[in-house]
Amino acid sequence: MEHEINNKLIRCPRLGDEITFSYCLQESGEFPCLRIVRCWSSFFDVESLLKEKLTPEKWNSFTNLQSKDKVISLIELIEAAKAKK
Repeated sequence: MEHEINNKLIRCPRLGDEITFSYCLQESGEFPCLRIVRCWSSFFDVESLLKEKLTPEKWNSFTNLQSKDKVISLIELIEAAKAKK
């Protein structure tokens, strides 16, 4: 079952392409992608799976992480592009 889940493909709203669940698990380095629960919850109980895979401390850290607001990310990209000129 786990192999089946890890290889399932969905379209990633951040990357704009199809990716596997296993990629989402490691996308942010030591933590899964911040959108993993939102993207995969319609397919299976992803929260329970993450609670099994992560230590309680890592789970708490993961749930407390906040993704950047899209507007802030866009402003940062614009500023970085201006700085390169």
